[in-house]
Amino acid sequence: MSSDSSSLHSSAVINEAVQNLRDGGLVAFPTETVYGLGADAKNPDAIKAIFTVKGRPSNHPLIVHLAAPDKFDQAQVDWVPVLAPWVRDLSEDALKLINAFWPGPLTLVFKKDKSVLNELTGGQDTVAIRAPAHPIAQELLRKFKGGVVAPSANRFGKVSPTSAADVRSEFDGMLDLMILDGGDCEVGIESTIIDLSSGDHPVLLRPGLITPGEIFTKTGIKVYLPGELGSTKQEAGLPRVSGSLRAHYAPTTPLRMYAPGRVLDALSEFPDIKSRVAVAVWDSDSSLGEDGHPSVHFEEVIVPSDSTTFASRLYRSLRDLDQQGWDLILFPEPPAGEEWDGVRDRLQRACFGSGPSSSSHANS
Repeated sequence: MSSDSSSLHSSAVINEAVQNLRDGGLVAFPTETVYGLGADAKNPDAIKAIFTVKGRPSNHPLIVHLAAPDKFDQAQVDWVPVLAPWVRDLSEDALKLINAFWPGPLTLVFKKDKSVLNELTGGQDTVAIRAPAHPIAQELLRKFKGGVVAPSANRFGKVSPTSAADVRSEFDGMLDLMILDGGDCEVGIESTIIDLSSGDHPVLLRPGLITPGEIFTKTGIKVYLPGELGSTKQEAGLPRVSGSLRAHYAPTTPLRMYAPGRVLDALSEFPDIKSRVAVAVWDSDSSLGEDGHPSVHFEEVIVPSDSTTFASRLYRSLRDLDQQGWDLILFPEPPAGEEWDGVRDRLQRACFGSGPSSSSHANS
């Protein structure tokens, strides 16, 4: 938390944000993952405004954010009334996952209640829901007393924002956008998304901080990867979710990954840009040295070799490097292991979408 963010917790500011949402306006607010661009999930015009402002394709579904119920003196929080207006049925597995991980960076996809607007589901019969853990997000949602759709507060396909300043620079021309400042986001990459809508098996649709292994340890529930389902028909039936396009989270500077010790190989793919290259290296590795490439000015950027810390700083690093005028950014390939799957997923999509013409293939 930045030192000045405490003054912004004032209930007057939150009340103003709530009024803004009720009036059909947009409010950017912090969650533990990234900053979201929020709108009333029951207001079709407000939802359309999100798509317009972000430049987001309208068939791309949004996640509904809900407040956790007040505990008071209950041993077990009752989530059923919170979810009842949104979902058609709540399985035992769903409640186990919710009780273990909400509020937190886990999004669950359900068959939607008929009242849920098509504008937010991308025309699908499913709805994605999470309860964010950030105290400002919780207070905003609790006072709003409703669902808020909130994709990341950035232009579509670009690097997600992890601070209020990031949001400001993304939407520079929108002077009337209200931004709640809650300091830097702790998790730093978007929530894990699990599909509970397609019948028997929970399926991982987007990796994040919460891994299938952790879910199994805490709940005994086995989460399947899309490829493990066996039938392509089942796989084809999985819902579309946020962040699932090949090009996403992308800087304007070309970004590539290099295999361990293969920085020069990665460079040789770019014979024409030899001047200024930023190379991210693990904090546990020795320095690169500039042997044999006199024409390239390397600068090393140290990145954490711990997956959680790496995730919390990934978008911050990409944004900062993108603004420094490099010709190329090289990141090390994350090691094997499911705790790295979330950042590996984001980096692969960021590489694919990166470069000055990224808008041209953001839709492929």
